[in-house]
Amino acid sequence: MPFDVLEESEIRTAATAARPIPADTKPQITLGRKAQSGSIAWITTIVMAVFHLGAIAALFMFSWKALICSVVLWFYASNMGIGMCYHRLLTHRGYKVPKWLEYFMTIGATLSLEGGPIFWVATHRVHHQLSDHEGDPHTPKDGAFWAHIGWILCGIALHDETAVLARYAPDLARDKFHVWLSKWHWLSLVVVAFPLYWIAGWSGIMWGIFLRVTLGLHATWLVNSWTHMVGSRRFETKDSSRNSFVLAMFTGGEGWHNNHHAHPVSARHGLTWWEFDPNYYGILLLKKLGLARDVKVAHWDPANPKPAGVA
Repeated sequence: MPFDVLEESEIRTAATAARPIPADTKPQITLGRKAQSGSIAWITTIVMAVFHLGAIAALFMFSWKALICSVVLWFYASNMGIGMCYHRLLTHRGYKVPKWLEYFMTIGATLSLEGGPIFWVATHRVHHQLSDHEGDPHTPKDGAFWAHIGWILCGIALHDETAVLARYAPDLARDKFHVWLSKWHWLSLVVVAFPLYWIAGWSGIMWGIFLRVTLGLHATWLVNSWTHMVGSRRFETKDSSRNSFVLAMFTGGEGWHNNHHAHPVSARHGLTWWEFDPNYYGILLLKKLGLARDVKVAHWDPANPKPAGVA
């Protein structure tokens, strides 16, 4: 199956597009612990506490129907939603799909309770631009706890600040659906609670929402923290990103983080046959079905193992 090889010029172009657009008239934000840790985001903190307590309670409410519901929603929300859509499609534009499919995948991502598309994409683009430097929203250089969850619990909540975040995600801010979903991103969890209750009762809600969401959040947060502290480095990037086999198994391939920071536009993060990358396999399936095109793939040359954009 032929693929489009990811050229360094394409990576530079995409990276430039992800930078803040220089418009002094637009509001600006400052991220990182130095700027954001002065206060506690109480609403977010309370919601996180409730979900963690719900996840513990779910362990005492097991049913096979609830387990099946949570597994199905995990693939839709975490793999297709966060990994394939928020990350590789919307943030880095590693491939293209029809708008109806993009919207369907984006709705799935909101079921992970990681914020709306504009918030997630803008935050991640800032992370790549300033990775492990001042202004990075969640660098472990500001502390492991900060990188994992502290950055979520402290500072200013920006989920609904479309006008501010548009500076970092202008492509999404021009799309009315993404703007609307960014404001009402939590609504999908409320809607999905009804069929979960109909299928598996309260255990369906506890497993399909509280336990699944909590585990999914920690999986994403571990990519922010763990893969900037522990693991191997194939590429000498300008940050501390690392590859983690264990986390890649748990996140559908997102744990190949050093590979990703070296080749951010690549829809493929696992660069060798043994680097398991289910999210990429999902993209290949979409391509096979004629639903994905312009799939950008970085090919690692062991004889010249340089990151993207390095001469």
